[in-house]
Amino acid sequence: MAGMPTLTSIVSSELLSFAPEMTIVDAVAALIDHDTSGAPVIDASGNLIGILTVKDCFRAALHASYYQGWSGVVSDYMTTDVQTLDANLDLVSAAQRFLETDFRRFPVMKDGRLIGLVMRFDLLRALHAQWERTGNP
Repeated sequence: MAGMPTLTSIVSSELLSFAPEMTIVDAVAALIDHDTSGAPVIDASGNLIGILTVKDCFRAALHASYYQGWSGVVSDYMTTDVQTLDANLDLVSAAQRFLETDFRRFPVMKDGRLIGLVMRFDLLRALHAQWERTGNP
């Protein structure tokens, strides 16, 4: 959409991320400490290999309840089929992608590298600000 800001303008580069070998109990604690519902999983080369969400962590929690203790690493529980958005995607097109999926967040990629995450609320805030500035969507 011509003249519409892109995801590059709203994505935050300050990003919680996990290594696949991190213990799941430490990852759960990090999600809680950062008050966030998900974070990307990055390998040693900096490649996006998955995402760990609160929903994924419920499987670990149920497993811990059954076996009376937390066990495993992030790679045991993460989602590996990760859909991403390109950093140059305009905000309206990004909103359309959210409407087409149940995802609450998308990793944002630029030149094949992860540059951040965009959450539903962040995008709504940016769209609202755009409408306030221009007087129209």
